Amino acid sequence: MASPTPLRRKPVQQRSAKRVEQMLEACAALIEEVGYDGVTTTLIAERAGVAVGSLYQFFPDKRAVVREMTRRNLERFLRLVTDRFEATPPVHWWDAVDLAIDSYVQMHRTVPGFAKLHFGDVVDLELLDDGSGKHNNEVVAEQLTEIVAAKAGIPVEDLRLPITIAVEATDGIHKLAFRRDPQGDQVIIDEGKELLRQYLSSKLDR
Repeated sequence: MASPTPLRRKPVQQRSAKRVEQMLEACAALIEEVGYDGVTTTLIAERAGVAVGSLYQFFPDKRAVVREMTRRNLERFLRLVTDRFEATPPVHWWDAVDLAIDSYVQMHRTVPGFAKLHFGDVVDLELLDDGSGKHNNEVVAEQLTEIVAAKAGIPVEDLRLPITIAVEATDGIHKLAFRRDPQGDQVIIDEGKELLRQYLSSKLDR
């Protein structure tokens, strides 16, 4: 389950929920345009079409807006992975990992702000954490481990360390792929898949 919401208070009315969504969408668009350092709460409010005081009703600062946006991106990623598993049930553990990688690449290419923030490491290496001191990648790995274990029929304990290492390796590979090409160098992405296949096969096919 993803980290608790960083919202100062949760919107109760539909109108308030819509304003929060507008703020998050505005923040994502601004990060895409000017990067995290160039974004301010004033700019977010202006782009969202709300008063800056309205933003502060829900978020104490810019970091909190970005954390909520990142938390929702993680939920979106996990939902995308799960939906793909439902549509194409994995025959082998590798199918599950392959679908997860493709889902990440799709978000990197299509979700505003995601290519700049990933899962928050640009802002804070523990942005997604709930206070237990876990790195963002560890939070992602834990969530993926549970999903892959359930869908591929492999015990969680057998997957925990291999998936953690795979997530760290994939993070580095994809940073290289998207540094070479804004849409992601597919050759590098495919090479990364082959590297992970060989590594995970050595651990999971025993």
